[in-house]
Amino acid sequence: MAFIEIRKLYKNYRRGNIEVPVLKGVTMSVDRGEMVALMGSSGSGKTTLINIIGTLDRPTSGDYSLDGEEVSDLPIAERALLRSRKIGFVFQNFNLLPRLTALENVLLPTSYASKATGDDQGRARARALLERVGLGDRFDHEPARLSGGEQQRVAIARALMNRCDLLIADEPTGNLDSETGEEILGLFRQLNVQDGLTIVLVTHDPIVATHADRIIRMRDGLVIDDEGAIGPRVVRPAVAESPSSRPRRRGGLRELARTSITAVRSLRRNALRSALTTLGIIIGVASLIAIAEVGKGAWVAIREILTKMGVDNVLVQAGAASRNGVSLGSGSIKTLTPEDAEAILRECPSVVSMAPIVYGRGQVVRGGRNWVPTSFFGTTPGYLRVRDWDDMAEGEAFSDQDVRDGGMVCILGHTLVRELFADESPLGQEITVHDVPLRVIGVLRRKGADIVGEDQDDILLVPWTTVKYRISAVASGDIGSVDSPLHDEADQINMLRRRYPRSEPGLFPVFSATQQIDSPRLGRLSNVDSILVRTASTDEIPASMEQIRLLLRERHRIGPGRDDDFAVKDFTEVIEAVRGTVGLVAGLLVCVALISLVVGGVGIMNIMLVSVTERYREIGLRMAVGGRPNDILRQFLVEAIVLCILGGAVGILVGRGSSVLVRLLAHWPTEPSPLAILAAVSISITIGVIFGYYPAYKASRLDPIEALRYE
Repeated sequence: MAFIEIRKLYKNYRRGNIEVPVLKGVTMSVDRGEMVALMGSSGSGKTTLINIIGTLDRPTSGDYSLDGEEVSDLPIAERALLRSRKIGFVFQNFNLLPRLTALENVLLPTSYASKATGDDQGRARARALLERVGLGDRFDHEPARLSGGEQQRVAIARALMNRCDLLIADEPTGNLDSETGEEILGLFRQLNVQDGLTIVLVTHDPIVATHADRIIRMRDGLVIDDEGAIGPRVVRPAVAESPSSRPRRRGGLRELARTSITAVRSLRRNALRSALTTLGIIIGVASLIAIAEVGKGAWVAIREILTKMGVDNVLVQAGAASRNGVSLGSGSIKTLTPEDAEAILRECPSVVSMAPIVYGRGQVVRGGRNWVPTSFFGTTPGYLRVRDWDDMAEGEAFSDQDVRDGGMVCILGHTLVRELFADESPLGQEITVHDVPLRVIGVLRRKGADIVGEDQDDILLVPWTTVKYRISAVASGDIGSVDSPLHDEADQINMLRRRYPRSEPGLFPVFSATQQIDSPRLGRLSNVDSILVRTASTDEIPASMEQIRLLLRERHRIGPGRDDDFAVKDFTEVIEAVRGTVGLVAGLLVCVALISLVVGGVGIMNIMLVSVTERYREIGLRMAVGGRPNDILRQFLVEAIVLCILGGAVGILVGRGSSVLVRLLAHWPTEPSPLAILAAVSISITIGVIFGYYPAYKASRLDPIEALRYE
């Protein structure tokens, strides 16, 4: 069976609406191990015929089999696989890639070889081939540093790299001087005789044709003469291959790594253009990360401010009473006790601190100055923990012992200090509220206005027992209403105790038994106006509210179906409103950054389209040495992705650097955002895939013949 068998082969090209016949029923055969010269003048159809023999083109009609396999109707990918296994090309114009060394040009077919070849093994074979063709000292030379004959030798070594069975040489001596041409033809004869390589030599020079065993002459698309004798030669044994045993294209990480290396080398050819192409991606990614980090830092700062304002607290208030159908408002039923507050802290897992509060109102007097504070609270030291006020500006906080003893001490906010003491330190000095003296033991640090503009520093903190039993006009517990006949007498006695809290025994009459029974100092009957609670985090506020509600219903013995005698409130609406506002602004800025990324993607698409146009011959060459459309698609797609990844990496550095500069120079808070970095990388890769696919697809659909002829 002939190695090459062609029967009635026709090939027509279309020029507009006109069909131009080139091959008009060619019939010929070539045995394995022959060296055949295909001669003919320009336009005779010999180039078209060898393109079909080399599976770079397909006939309009007719049959063509190679080594017993019908190949005329094979799909593009199968023909590329066949080229990588059995066919090597030596082009008239050499078609070496200019930015690759001689060794790298010879290694090019291994990128698309059907059989996996290790890198070390492939390099060893490439070196051996270059030494065989006389270029043992030219491994690292680029084509520009090689003579024409040396470039042709590199092309021959490249054609032999995948151990082809058929070598097709198109005018191999056309661009060489006569001496170099003789050397190349001698090399062909050596490969034919010693290795049994089947060679089809295309030429129009009769002297070149005499080196072949047979001369096939063509004219006007037909074989007109077939002459010559076949001399002694080594014939490679034919190896039968079943479809199941044919080697398949290798894949996996090694192929991806090689494709990535090839892509990086291609991008290095125009480093400046590649850098400018990635500029849009760099700006977009940097903007995205910087905006995300500044936005996250802003939210953290705002969150701290909100925490200082107490908006992440839970407020438990006493219930509302009604009289004659008229509601008396929240807190009109005295149902909350200090024991309730302690139970909340003890039994609610999400609560980290709490403070009972008794509201006061009164004029604070110091010498000739006076002031009515906006906030006058009787509470415990836990209030400072709940409101994140542990760090005092001056002095110290009152203790739990002061609360138990009704200590005559207080803590002032900065507004009170300014109004009552001017530039003088208030520590150790005395103020009076309703004629009750209080010693100043601490000054709170500044907080400024809250979210509604109320001055948080206009505050007076006193032990709640002092406010309730020494300052307030109404005692806690069941002492009777203000209409009780005992009210006036009890009020007078309490007034004396407020004015002279530390008087020596015997100065005032001793309480009678009735007065002792009516004393408001019975702790088990005390009540507070509200309980302020702080949870472990804002996310736990809903859970803590439910825990508090269930606990207080149980403690107050409220049966199913009955209304609560208390109210549990939170300020999450404020937090969500602020978070939504910050998120909206950040989202708008992120959209701007995404637009920059899209613009960068369009720039990558444009440059990749230009790159495809510039590299038509390279694409054709890669297809000629075995590259399938999917290989070309993958290569250009990887190039686009590599551009985006490089741009994304630089963008990450620029974005992080910008964030640091903003923090250092503008003193704006910033927070690292791993999520933004991950999103930026993901978006960069996505943009590379989306905007790089069309240029890659366009490159993969090129006809190898047209690509090789492109100027």
